Amino acid sequence: MQRSPRYANQEFFTEAQRADLDKERSALIGRDQRAERGTEADVAGAYNALFTPIKRTGIRTSRIVDPLSGRFPPLTAEAQKISAAEREFRVALLQATETCKNKEPACNGGKYDPTPSPRFTELPPRYNVVAMNRNDGPEDGNVALRCLTSGLPEFANASFRRIVQTPGGITMFYDVGQGQGWKRNIVMNGSPHVAANISQWYGDSRGHWEGSTLVIDVTNFSPKTDFQGTRENLHMVERWTRTSPTTLAYEVTVEDPTVWTRPWTAKQEFTKQSDEANKIYYEPRCVEGNYGLPGLLHGRRIEELAFVEGRGVDPRIRDSVKAAGFTQDPLQSQ
Repeated sequence: MQRSPRYANQEFFTEAQRADLDKERSALIGRDQRAERGTEADVAGAYNALFTPIKRTGIRTSRIVDPLSGRFPPLTAEAQKISAAEREFRVALLQATETCKNKEPACNGGKYDPTPSPRFTELPPRYNVVAMNRNDGPEDGNVALRCLTSGLPEFANASFRRIVQTPGGITMFYDVGQGQGWKRNIVMNGSPHVAANISQWYGDSRGHWEGSTLVIDVTNFSPKTDFQGTRENLHMVERWTRTSPTTLAYEVTVEDPTVWTRPWTAKQEFTKQSDEANKIYYEPRCVEGNYGLPGLLHGRRIEELAFVEGRGVDPRIRDSVKAAGFTQDPLQSQ
């Protein structure tokens, strides 16, 4: 999403740079890299890399094209404050775990204390959308575990779009995640956005044509959705342009004056998939929310019962969200 500082204001890779990155990325072990056997990190490594292919490096050094640095604009003071508060809360729940004892990155800003944090009884600073070291209720899990998606703007690496045009409107189906697919309807009749007091998970999309470009204005997001810290104040303007019979150019300008000091713009190119070679099933079945999440909650209750009865350790000293570490794709620069 963001450009590595080493590419400065370079918007596109050279062919030599792409070849070098392809070679480096193809050698990554990824999720198949095992942590120390028997550790929590090793046990938590549930997924391997078999179904996570690495596509060839694209031509862009980042999706963000404005600012010219290819990076998000600075956060506002208030956004920095709420971000710090959320991180401080999540780190506090880790203080008695191996994560903090071993001074791992997830505990940066915190410190190890064998006594579980008293903040386990607190609510998070605002509606939670990421995983934390607690399983008291569904809201302690991330949105994917609850079979929800992060919504718009959507830039997932392994996602597909199905766009259906009718005389009265346009529908886009997003095939993302592991069954967290969803669809949005774009109203094309020229009517205004819904009332300001009506919020929706994917916002309210109103579209019109500017020549051959579909322009979509999106507002009215729910305060429970989140993209890089922006929630109900998110405003997007998307531009979809067919550049050939098999390609689409996508551009989106995002603004939220409560989060960023200025708007930013990103671009992405889409290629039409073969209907024969790439069969996509447009009726997702998300099992995390149906089976996985109740299992996590039940498992934590069993651990708590065992601890009370003297048959196990305090579950608050175990990092319940730790994942096995793996080498990060060099394109995913922070």
